[in-house]
Amino acid sequence: MRAFAHLLDRLSLTASRNAKLTLVRDFLRETPDPDRGWGLAALTGNLVFKAAKPAAIRAAVEARMDPTLFAWSYDYVGDLAETVALVWPARPGANRQPELSEVVEALHGATRTEAQALIEGWLDALDADGRWALLKLVTGGLRVGLSARLARQATADLGGVAVAEIEELWHALTPPYADLFAWLEGRSARPTADAPGRFRPVMLAQAIDEAVDFARLDPADYAAEWKWDGIRVQAVNERGERRLYTRTGDVISDAFPDVLAGLDFEGVIDGELVVMREGRVGSFSDLQQRLNRKTADARLMAKFPAGIRAYDLLLDGQTDLRGLSFRDRRARLEAVIATSRAANLDLSPIQPFADWDDLARLRGDPPEGDAQLAEGLMLKRWESTYTAGRPKGPWFKWKRDPRLVDAVLMYAQRGHGKRSSLYSDFTFGVWREDSEGLLSLTPVGKAYFGFTDEELKQLDAFVRENTIERFGPVRSLRANRDFGLVVEVAFEGLQRSTRHKSGLAMRFPRINRIRWDKPAREADDLATLERMLEG
Repeated sequence: MRAFAHLLDRLSLTASRNAKLTLVRDFLRETPDPDRGWGLAALTGNLVFKAAKPAAIRAAVEARMDPTLFAWSYDYVGDLAETVALVWPARPGANRQPELSEVVEALHGATRTEAQALIEGWLDALDADGRWALLKLVTGGLRVGLSARLARQATADLGGVAVAEIEELWHALTPPYADLFAWLEGRSARPTADAPGRFRPVMLAQAIDEAVDFARLDPADYAAEWKWDGIRVQAVNERGERRLYTRTGDVISDAFPDVLAGLDFEGVIDGELVVMREGRVGSFSDLQQRLNRKTADARLMAKFPAGIRAYDLLLDGQTDLRGLSFRDRRARLEAVIATSRAANLDLSPIQPFADWDDLARLRGDPPEGDAQLAEGLMLKRWESTYTAGRPKGPWFKWKRDPRLVDAVLMYAQRGHGKRSSLYSDFTFGVWREDSEGLLSLTPVGKAYFGFTDEELKQLDAFVRENTIERFGPVRSLRANRDFGLVVEVAFEGLQRSTRHKSGLAMRFPRINRIRWDKPAREADDLATLERMLEG
């Protein structure tokens, strides 16, 4: 446990990508099996402990110290694991720190009562750094600035292989990955990736640089299609196994049984999961009603019927197509869709264009229909093979220009991880006129990025100096017609939403600029957003 705690501590304090790769690679090289395998599983999000809950951990520490004192400490620190690690009143008697594998194996078979007793005993035996790492591990919230792909890159570096090879194998492997490490260290043959229903690593696009890329690219070399506003998925029907994956390989099959039932082909389709009614794509807010659910009942599926708009074909029957050109894969995809009888599976159409100016006009003024809801356009080189990762040149995404609105900060909350001591999550609002003609602020969104580290310090200082009320971890800020901090908010789109008081929901909002110079009374009003939506 000591080595894993040291790794998490170093990762949380390291900003450099290469330094993070070195830290993880060294941990994997120096830590014996199975601890390094369990550590890798934790870093990639493949460890879940159902019996260990944050509420139980909070109850345990409140049983050992004054609950009010703990609440004040938690409010000040802003992170549960860090707070408990610092204030935990250890009881004498425990004198041996647990191994990482001991923790994992014990919790996997434990009930909630047993898990709480185990965790308390381990907290007694560990120092503050070890307690922090343990709590991060068991609650699943590492937040150390390391993506799962970067952890797999470090694993590939350990064995001197391409990360694409690790990605190809990953979903056919199980923790603690003894066979993977044996191969990487030359002690055994390469593990097999031949598991029916497995995930294939996805190919991603780069954002296009209009000023540079269009000058060097030939429009005849590229196909264009709409970038639909859903979530990227991989639909698999292979040797009797049907599964639906997100772009990161998470299985979401149970939440979309209607989509799974429509997979009447043998193979793997890469596409966009959307709400689909009579062949028309719905808004992202419609899809949100289905996301992050473990199951879906008949009422929900009838109200928000999900489907797939297909982009690509990776496997046709038992034939792997990823080495073929996009042109050839597209022809095979069209044949598969043409023979499918599924009402919730259709083809993302290719958009004809003569030159880049012609495509720019299409992007700026989409035709009537569901294209109005698209995020922008995708450009794919006709001759490109399907290569995992984000290769430079074959695929580009050309999003629509973000919309901008001036809003007033209303609430703030502390962040997590490195931001746990700073107010970095901001709720903002615009002016709204009531039935009596009085103006007040109504929340329209929340953002936690878009600003620099220096700007974050300035925003944090503003929050602390202008707090008027506290609601648990949330601070209400001074904001009226005569005083308030205006921020320019950029966002990708708007949808109707009954879950928000304003009746609107923003897509991907972020703070684009802090308007220290602008009076709060000059911020935008809700009517401005309504006009944007109607337009």
